[in-house]
Amino acid sequence: MKKTVFGVVAVMVIAVAAAGGFWFGAKTSPAPSSSSALGGATPQAASKAGATPGVAVEAVKVALQPMPQAITAVGSLRSDESVTVRPEVAGRISAIQFQEGQRVTKGATLIRLDPAINQAEVQQGRANLKLAQSKYDRAVDLAKSNFISGQAKDEAENNLRVAEAGLQLAEAKLAKMEIKAPFSGIIGLRVVSIGDYVKEGADVVNLESIDPLKVDFRVPEMYMRQVRVGQSLQVQLDALPGKTFEGNVVAVNPLFDAAGRSIVIRAVVRNSDTSLRPGMFARVRLITRDEQNALVIPEQAIVPQGDEQYVFRITDGRASRVKIEVGQRRDGNVEVLKGLSANDTVVTAGQLKIRDGVPVTLAARPATSDAAAASTPNAPAGVPPAGGATAAAMASPITPAKAENVSRPTPKS
Repeated sequence: MKKTVFGVVAVMVIAVAAAGGFWFGAKTSPAPSSSSALGGATPQAASKAGATPGVAVEAVKVALQPMPQAITAVGSLRSDESVTVRPEVAGRISAIQFQEGQRVTKGATLIRLDPAINQAEVQQGRANLKLAQSKYDRAVDLAKSNFISGQAKDEAENNLRVAEAGLQLAEAKLAKMEIKAPFSGIIGLRVVSIGDYVKEGADVVNLESIDPLKVDFRVPEMYMRQVRVGQSLQVQLDALPGKTFEGNVVAVNPLFDAAGRSIVIRAVVRNSDTSLRPGMFARVRLITRDEQNALVIPEQAIVPQGDEQYVFRITDGRASRVKIEVGQRRDGNVEVLKGLSANDTVVTAGQLKIRDGVPVTLAARPATSDAAAASTPNAPAGVPPAGGATAAAMASPITPAKAENVSRPTPKS
């Protein structure tokens, strides 16, 4: 009985001591802060002070970044100069003085035809010219002595001129027996052999000048006002993945294609290493406006209304509704042409809760475990960062049921 009374008294003393400690702690604890975790007034404190609390929103500043405007199209590569070599006179091929696929210079002899007949005609022309020249000289001397008439002298002079023209014609035919390169380039594959007899205009071999190369492509007629000579472009080819070639527009065809309602554009691309070849399929990106400091905002900041676009700009802690004019869209961002400046801040989340002139506050982003761990880089292993649990504990918390099933040692009586 005495043991029971002693135990009850001990329990009462402990209870009284605990109550006294709780009362003393409540008296000595500091008053709650009047500022919220974001550094602003809480709604209750703001209401007591008579101020309207701001609506929590998310916002970003208008960014400046490159935003080039481009038109994509497909086209074909063409030689800067291209010709199929053909003879101007008929003859039998006596020599081929080039290697297929090799470079040749302008004026180099490619093919020789048998010149025997033409050489004989030249010799004949020279003999006729010599005879006509002597007859003309004799006629001049006789005319001075009045032994011949003036008509005989004129006929001798005319025969001299005919002989000179005949010799020039024979020499010109002889020169045509050598087929020369009209420009520097790469020779193609010949379709004739030594000993072949070719007629005038027969195909012999093709010659291509491939540095630089031309790129012909088409764009719809709606882009006509955006295209002009001198614009830069980028060319990519399926045959050469990962490589980009730079070029410039050199000409715009004034005639539209009536079938496709498109305009043909010609550009020039450098090809110093001859990796590009005529006839290759090309993907063209024509840069129509190279804007390096465009005003860019996220797409979620835009509030559309009919055909117009609006954003909420934050000025002195209040939201103001501003009409903007947008340009191109890319990767979740929108180019702003009119309505904003580089130093403006626009609302990206919470537009449905606000209206023009409403006070707003910026909502703080929730702190992650990684940020907490980064704030205490020297914390001992196994100790969670201050203000939160470890990432492992957050990923797999212990449920109450599991907590109740934890085995504990049974106290002995």
